Amino acid sequence: MSKFLWSYLLISPAVLGATLVVSSSAMAADAQQAADALKPAAAKAETAETSEAKLNALAAVSETTAASEPVEEISQVAGSETQAAIADWATTATESAIAGANTAPADANPQAASQPTSESLAAVEPTVAQPVENSAPAAQLENPAPAATALPEQIGAVQLETPAPAVAESAEQSLPQPAESVAQTAAPQEQNPAATLEQLNEYSSEGAAGGETQGQVTSVSQLSDVRPTDWAFQALQSLVERYGCIAGYPDGTFRGNRAMTRYEFAAGLNACLDKVSELIRGGTGNLATKEDLAALQRLQEEFAAELATLRGRVDALEARTAELEANQFSTTTKLTGEAIFALSDDFGGNVGLFGTDERRIGSDNNEAVFQQRVRLNLNTSFTGRDLLLTRLQVGNGRNFNLGATSEGTQTWNVVGRTDNVVALDSLLYKFPLSARTNVTIAANAGVWDDIMPTVNPYFEDFDGGNGSLSAFGQRNPIYRLGGGAGIGFDYAFGGRGLLGGVFGPTSLSFGYLASNAASPSRGAGLFNGDYAAMGQLTFTPGRNLQIAFNYNHGYFSRGNFGFDNGLGNGAENLGGFTGTGVANSINGLTEGPNARKVVSNSYGAQASLRLSPRFILGGWAGLTNARIIGTGDARIWNYAVTLALPDLGKEGNLLGIVVGREPYLDKLEAPRSLRSFRNDDSYHVEGFYKYQLTDNISLTPGVIWITNPNQNDGNDDIIIGTLRTTFTF
Repeated sequence: MSKFLWSYLLISPAVLGATLVVSSSAMAADAQQAADALKPAAAKAETAETSEAKLNALAAVSETTAASEPVEEISQVAGSETQAAIADWATTATESAIAGANTAPADANPQAASQPTSESLAAVEPTVAQPVENSAPAAQLENPAPAATALPEQIGAVQLETPAPAVAESAEQSLPQPAESVAQTAAPQEQNPAATLEQLNEYSSEGAAGGETQGQVTSVSQLSDVRPTDWAFQALQSLVERYGCIAGYPDGTFRGNRAMTRYEFAAGLNACLDKVSELIRGGTGNLATKEDLAALQRLQEEFAAELATLRGRVDALEARTAELEANQFSTTTKLTGEAIFALSDDFGGNVGLFGTDERRIGSDNNEAVFQQRVRLNLNTSFTGRDLLLTRLQVGNGRNFNLGATSEGTQTWNVVGRTDNVVALDSLLYKFPLSARTNVTIAANAGVWDDIMPTVNPYFEDFDGGNGSLSAFGQRNPIYRLGGGAGIGFDYAFGGRGLLGGVFGPTSLSFGYLASNAASPSRGAGLFNGDYAAMGQLTFTPGRNLQIAFNYNHGYFSRGNFGFDNGLGNGAENLGGFTGTGVANSINGLTEGPNARKVVSNSYGAQASLRLSPRFILGGWAGLTNARIIGTGDARIWNYAVTLALPDLGKEGNLLGIVVGREPYLDKLEAPRSLRSFRNDDSYHVEGFYKYQLTDNISLTPGVIWITNPNQNDGNDDIIIGTLRTTFTF
């Protein structure tokens, strides 16, 4: 029978249901015979009497069935002549046999009604099939199919001329990684190893990710497309309610007419075999006849090659996985990185700026440059919720020769050394103190955006390779006052996560960072040197709006004031990654041999409004009141408006525009001889378009235009053109 049945590639789930009912009852018979062999002769005599009584009951059921509607009994006939005859009237005989079986009242003889009919009633062994509780998870189906009814066992001897699709159940126990669903895949003529592996992976993954399957059904009535009049209804009812190895789909259907491959059938058959074996081991007994066991054994032998192939492929995958685990870099650390290649030039006029040494320098001294910066991040987690970040940095991105100003500094110019020497940049550890509180401990090069949100999505990418071109466009410059080693806290009033994928929750953040925390020298250390303390309250009233207000208090020794992340260049070098030279040096009072100490109090407000998923408007304003100890007071302003158009032209693309003023000195209260400075409007205008070539490579052309550099309209504008290529991994 099986050879003819499998002469076609596809079978019906209904036929499979019938086959499994014939099969699934099989294993307990052997267990019963083994038990009988151990019993004394008296027990055997009692068993014989019981068998005779049950045979009489079965005969009664048969007579009742015949009276209601005759059932044609089909015998197994060897030879081609008989098979040809069967092929002509197989369908008629099948429908007649099923109709007769369905008319037999189950309540007249429950035991006989639940027991499969054998080829000859006289040959039936006395077995009583009891319903068992569905204890094992059912295999999951990927595409629904109509339910099937159980064929009488007489039909099992008939070779069906027209095969129908069959349903395969997942091999939940025998395979190391069970397939949760079966795929509708046409079986190829020649199966090569790569295709077999791909198919196995497909069976194992389909339906699992999207939750495509529903839980185990306990009654066939739960399947909406199964009717008692279906020819395989009894078979499906037995598989569902008796053996528990059939499951439906989210819409409550079975979809029994779906086609499947021999591999799928092998996996499903193996799942039911495992279930039957489990029931036998559990002592539930009397669930299958000897003939059922023989049929199951024949099917298992026929598909032994397919099952062996599947197991072999899984074993190979396990071996490869073990090899990867044995040779991986670390079980707790993941390496990520960013490499920036930048081609830039300054296209400003010939009238140059004046440096602090009165040497005339200008655009004619700047050539086109090709610069790079690489950052390698070792992200380590010990609990799955914490993060130890170790960042190594190397680069050669120097600023253009623009005199005593830091305006137009680009993101890859934010690097400690510019001579391609690998150095430790950020070293910090983040961990949750509670469900709502995160703690950040910075050991080196800590910055405020490590502790609190900067409320500037798309422009702020924390590495400088995928957001704005300029350091000014990344965030409000008061986030660059102070840095180094210290601690920070971030308390979320709501749940963690990004609202709408953009904004974080409403939170309260504060921290303390010391620039020279590692130095034991007098006037340095964690508490007696340069430091900054900052607090921020961030409001996120909805998915499309975020507002933050912050305060920064800092102390800077001689020559170390500036918007430079606490780098502290000293009195001989101009500091700052953004802002005019007049602002970063407070008109020269914090630079040179007569540099003064500075105490600053800064106030900032920033907001971001998402008008639509592809239109985000943002901006900020910052005020810094700086006291030059022993000299006077200064006032420094900065502000900007930003516009981001994400996914413009393609997912991952970004069009960004920044218009504002980098930090500039607005007012200076000092002796008359020290307070003379120019305060012409010096605007920053920036536009860029990031094109996402691949998931890991982006190309960003852009322009930065600075009007009246260094607050002086006597200086020609700065125009920087850049083509930035970013590699992320």
